[in-house]
Amino acid sequence: MKISVTIIALNEEAKIGDCLKSLDWADEIIVSDSGSTDKTVEICESYGATVYSDTWEGFGKQKNLCASRAKNDWVFNIDADERVTPALREEILSAASNDQNNGYCVPRKNHFAGVWVKHCGWYPDYCLRLYKKECGSFSERLVHEAVQLKGPEGYLKNPLIHLTYDSVAEYKTRAVRYSDLGAQELYANGRRARSTDTVLRPLFTFFKMYILKLGFLDGSLGLKLAALYAGYTKEKYVKLRRLGQRQ
Repeated sequence: MKISVTIIALNEEAKIGDCLKSLDWADEIIVSDSGSTDKTVEICESYGATVYSDTWEGFGKQKNLCASRAKNDWVFNIDADERVTPALREEILSAASNDQNNGYCVPRKNHFAGVWVKHCGWYPDYCLRLYKKECGSFSERLVHEAVQLKGPEGYLKNPLIHLTYDSVAEYKTRAVRYSDLGAQELYANGRRARSTDTVLRPLFTFFKMYILKLGFLDGSLGLKLAALYAGYTKEKYVKLRRLGQRQ
């Protein structure tokens, strides 16, 4: 069964090579590059990928644009910081060939600074990544986009390796952008921040990750992640409150 792989990228020269190495089984690889100034495009082309230069339209729209160019019925979406293991490769090919479902959720082994995070809600972290082109598309949200599937879906067992953040500094840099987008999306959907949101929501985020999602079993890393995500939540609602005050 032939499968098209889709990737969106911007200045990913440090990670995208290993991602592409893990995709030697794909019939085609389609990359939507939104203005890389490093060697991302050159690396992608060296692995035989078809690279398009596209104006940035948002995560969901960009991924749907990529999928619209796929020539095969099945699409597998992956990010530059993810890798397909040999076991997952075989499972993907098998799933696409039996035609039992219209899409499949894949578990992810998320790593922070090189360490696999086993709790905090970070594992198994199922994401629908393999789907029939005619039956699925990404929600066109500003952030945290996901495939919306028509018809039955299945679950694969072998995980996708996800190298999320190399450091706390990288997390904080990206969190600034994500909190901006998250606040904008909430505001566009009619949400407004109450005075208690900037206090209670960060506290609940910490409690959920560290206690309910057993982050304490990850030791100091679990504590660090719970604190970082609580900080992100606070920043998002602070920004949402500012948007409301501009009315």
